[in-house]
Amino acid sequence: MATRLVQINMKAQDDTALGRFWAEALGWGVDSEGPGVTNLEPVGFAYPDPAAVCIDIIARPEPKTVKNRVHIDLATTSTAHQAELVARLKDLGATLADVGQGDVPWTVMADPEGNEFCVLEPRPVYQDTGPIAAVVVDCADPRGMARFWDQAMDWTLHEVTDDQATMRSAEGVGPYLEFVRTPDTKSVWNRVHLDVAPYPGDDLAAEAARLRALGATDPAIDQSAIPWTVLVDPEGNEFCLLTPR
Repeated sequence: MATRLVQINMKAQDDTALGRFWAEALGWGVDSEGPGVTNLEPVGFAYPDPAAVCIDIIARPEPKTVKNRVHIDLATTSTAHQAELVARLKDLGATLADVGQGDVPWTVMADPEGNEFCVLEPRPVYQDTGPIAAVVVDCADPRGMARFWDQAMDWTLHEVTDDQATMRSAEGVGPYLEFVRTPDTKSVWNRVHLDVAPYPGDDLAAEAARLRALGATDPAIDQSAIPWTVLVDPEGNEFCLLTPR
């Protein structure tokens, strides 16, 4: 048994407006499975497919209060493309952001609800990922996170150092998942989190038990009314185990 990263979940005070921003930013389509839920995926996409990690935006009244521990890095193909993309994102409502990055070749921005993301300078490794180069998770111990997530998912582990760990779908398509060492610590429920799913035919309860055996734990919340399972990784990051599809 194994899971795969299928989407990220993002909370928003206005899911519709934030959905429009990210759809325009990525060139993706917009769908909805009900009030307060905006789904984003590439046009013509057949979910789930490792060629893309989709985005679900969920309406929640709580405002953003701290820097997100999960963010998106956007890919570019040239320095001109990077500058053009930054300018276009500003026109859509994004702003420049300072998270203490200093003098770096990428551009740190925030979407209209303050969620940080990066527009990367052109890097050969990201030339075939699609618009999202990587989903990045802040952590204290990239090696420890790599041990857990390498066993939790069937993605391929490409690099592990004291400062960063990198994974990608075993099919060699779509964005990377990266764990990056940061000095700050988790203090609130993550406003952006990972959603993983088993494969069709796998048993959801058995997969949840396997993840717990690897080091995942259960948050102190009532899950009786939801068909998925909310778990917490070894560094306290919430993630959802979705029903197999």
